[in-house]
Amino acid sequence: MEFPQGPMCQSCGMPFRRAEDHGTNKDGRRSTEYCFHCFQHGTFLDEGITLQEKIEKNVRFGVRMGMPEETARHMCETILPKLKRWQKK
Repeated sequence: MEFPQGPMCQSCGMPFRRAEDHGTNKDGRRSTEYCFHCFQHGTFLDEGITLQEKIEKNVRFGVRMGMPEETARHMCETILPKLKRWQKK
């Protein structure tokens, strides 16, 4: 199984391939850390979600995109806990 390489969203793990993949800060500039699925106008679109809920949400998304559930779950459980948003403060 191949994990994404390079810069990725620090909330969901989506790889950044184009400028449009990045979310936006309050001032309208592109976020360097979060994608447009997770972060717009300086706010998380799923504010209050737990890491486990985010994993389940991303597993469902991966399955809808044609990924086997076992593969999607392994990727989410491996990658998401390491991302900046989910680090214990």
